[in-house]
Parts: sequence; C-alpha cells; structure tokens
Amino acid sequence: MKQENLAKITNLRHELHAHPELSMEEVWTRNHLMDFLRENTAHLEVVDCGRWFYAVYRAENPRGTIAFRADFDALPIEDNRPDLPYNSTIPGVSHKCGHDGHAASLAGLALEVDQNGADKNVIFLFQHAEETGQGAMETVDTLSQLGIDEFYAYHNYGGEAAGTVIVRNGIAHCASTGMTIAMTGTVAHASMPETGVSPALPIARLACELPRLSAPEQYTGLVLCTIVQIDVGKKAFGVAPGYGEISMTLRAEYEEELDKLAASVRSLAEQIARENGLKVEISFQDYFPETRNTDWCADKVRAAAKALDLPLCELEEVRRGSEDFGYIIKAIPGCNFGIAGGPEVPAPHTRTFDFPDGILETAVEVYKKLIEL
Repeated sequence: MKQENLAKITNLRHELHAHPELSMEEVWTRNHLMDFLRENTAHLEVVDCGRWFYAVYRAENPRGTIAFRADFDALPIEDNRPDLPYNSTIPGVSHKCGHDGHAASLAGLALEVDQNGADKNVIFLFQHAEETGQGAMETVDTLSQLGIDEFYAYHNYGGEAAGTVIVRNGIAHCASTGMTIAMTGTVAHASMPETGVSPALPIARLACELPRLSAPEQYTGLVLCTIVQIDVGKKAFGVAPGYGEISMTLRAEYEEELDKLAASVRSLAEQIARENGLKVEISFQDYFPETRNTDWCADKVRAAAKALDLPLCELEEVRRGSEDFGYIIKAIPGCNFGIAGGPEVPAPHTRTFDFPDGILETAVEVYKKLIEL
C-alpha cells in the first residue's frame, strides 16, 4: 500500500487507542472514523446508521459486491502501557482486543480503494459493540438489503509468526451466552438462620453441579461452563442472607449444544430452588452465535495469502472466544480469519496488549487481494 496511507492509518490507530469507548458508548470513535473517511476520500459515500456506519465505493461496471467489517469498541481494562505515547486517556478503559487496529486497517483499505479504484462495489462496515454481541446483530437487516455477495473480517492474534494468515473452514468461533441465576428467599438473624430461607447453600450446590452438566462425554463438540461471579448476601455478620446470584458463561462449539447446556442448568436451578423454598429468576445476556465460515470464502482467504506469499496456518480447533460476526455470515456468505502479530505479542484482553502496527499493511493487502480475486 502507499506509505502515505500507511502513515495515516497508523496515526489513526494511535488516536483511537488513546480515546477508547465501551460497547454502545462509541460516540467519539464513530464520529472520528467518519470524519477521517470524509476528509481523506473523494469517491466514497459515508452512510450514518446511528451507533454504526458504513461507506460505499461504487464501481462503474461492478462484477459483484464485496464487504468488509471492522469493530471499534473497547474493553473495561486498565491500560498498563505508560511507555506508549498514545496510552489510553480514559481510566479503566482500553483497546485491549485490537479493535483500534481493525478499524484503522479498514480505513486503510478505504483509502486504497478510493485512490486506485476497484472492479467491484465495496462496502466498508464500521461496527459498534462487538464485545457484548450486540453490534453485528443490529446491522444485519440493513446489510441484507445491500446486495452483498461475500463478507470478510479479520482478528489479530499472537502465537504465529507476524503476518501469518489463520483460517478455518466451518465453525471458527464458539457460540456463547452469559447466564445469571438469582435465588430469593427470606432474610433472618444470623443467630436464628432456621427462621429464614437462605440461598447460600443452594447456590453452592448448583455451582458444584455445573462440571457434571458440562461433562464432555455428553456433547459432540467443545462445551464449557465458566462461573464468573457468585454474590450472596453482604458482610453483615448478624444477617443470614435472603438473596443471591450466580453468573456464568456458557460456551459451545455448536449452538444446539449451547441450548442443551442452558436447558440443563435451568432445569437444575429450578429444581434446587423448588426443593429449598426459593424463588428463582434466570436471565441471559451477551449472546453470540457460532461463527461458521463459508467454505468458498475461506478458500478465497487462502488464495489471497498464497498470492501475497504470506504464511498460512490452518486452525485445527475451534476458537473458544466468541465473535459476533457470526450474525452477519448467517445471512451473507463470509469468512472471519486471523492475522498474527507475532509470538512476542501479549494475548488480547490482557493489560499489556497493544495492537501490533506491523500487521496493518498486511491486513490491507489481504483485503485488496480478496477484492481482486
């Protein structure tokens, strides 16, 4: 890509990194990206869709329509990199998943297509709220009306040599959901616990049963149940609690097995509550579908890597982390692939992670090749 464009998107990435915003709060981020495209392109239409936006390049005699997605939300993690001149300016919030790099890469593709043209219509989707699973879901109805033939997105990873393209046919990312079970009984004096109904031991019993419910011999694919929080009562030594919650993340390679696990946990929770005279309420949030790549789209990613002489890694096992791009490629053929930043890069979602600028150009070149193929 043009070095002037690379310098612009590297600076853009640093600006985004310094001003992170959580899911559903990405006002500055969205506006800054829209302003960047309007100021640096001449042939793109920028379409504001509220929390998210997309840009369109229209070819004169298009041989199809191709689309690319970049997410732009951040995480509630402190930025532990004071050595960086672009360290987060927002306490407790940072781009520890690399979405600043994803957005900058897509902006770089927009600059290149705007300046060099393309023989396809190209849609550039800049999407909010990937981390909570809300963003892609909110875009699908609009995107489905744009005549898109194929859709691509990438995520940065460590482990492999820098620039390695990582791809998998079929399911690439697990389905998952957050599940909270609340049990309500009756508060009592701690000296007379028998006069109340405490959820403490019933919730403890449920927690101890979860490994049995998620035991691998009951499932075809990977299944996990991870307790993320247990909260029963308060540190008030004269009070036996009357309310408690347990929250967990359910994760499965196949959506139907995620549903099976959720139904098993619900059934046991209701049984335990009933046996102990407790009221139970169950809620779900942050639902992610399985991300199932379209085989011919994954093959195009392989072909792009080969044409660019990039290392290629075939992902043997499904990634446990979820990805809301799965909503989009349920409606439109597509592929979510990876680009490695190098084995020395800390894992995403850790305090020392910073998106490796060295793969910005790689991402843009892979995207450009996918347009050409």
